[in-house]
Amino acid sequence: MADKNQQVYPLAPANGYVRSDGESLSEDELKRKKRIKCFAYIGIFIVFQIAVMTVFGLTVMKVKTPKVRLGTSTLTDFTSSNTAPSFSTTFNTQIRVKNTNWGPYKFDQGTVTFMYQGTSVGTVTVPKGKAGMRGTKKINVSVNLNTDSLATSSPLGSELSGGVLTLTSEAKLTGKVELMLIMKKKKSATMSCTIKIDVSRKTVNSLECK
Repeated sequence: MADKNQQVYPLAPANGYVRSDGESLSEDELKRKKRIKCFAYIGIFIVFQIAVMTVFGLTVMKVKTPKVRLGTSTLTDFTSSNTAPSFSTTFNTQIRVKNTNWGPYKFDQGTVTFMYQGTSVGTVTVPKGKAGMRGTKKINVSVNLNTDSLATSSPLGSELSGGVLTLTSEAKLTGKVELMLIMKKKKSATMSCTIKIDVSRKTVNSLECK
């Protein structure tokens, strides 16, 4: 008969190793640190994605207004008269449509007007076209400029006598900038130029556009 007061001992693990409370805490601490590190990596990834999207939105997806300007210009067959103040010439230039966007700029047909003292002395048509992504569309044109529509009271005579003839030029092109093949935004390119002609040399002395 077994002794009723016999003490019962817990069974030992099969491998004979018993994990201490300290080791158990160490493993829990290790798991906790791994979770914290994982959350930290996720947080860094989210912040990185937000930064990338912000930069993308401020650069690639930001639509800028294209620019239209006149390039190098020359004169052909320039003639002028001080007696009955007048001039006539063929103005040869290059119209440049500059697009700094990350998508093409498609523009409609437009007109460049050349003026003396606010009165038109010649116009040229800009054909419908497209300036590629971060590119410049260049269009060579020639336009006849003359004083047929000028009033006799204009100060043209004094300018011709002074040797410098000042003309202005204006243009406006309307179109759309296309981004990522899904986004289209209307943009108008405008131009205002001042042209100074050396009467004696029959050349373009300066050309400033804005």
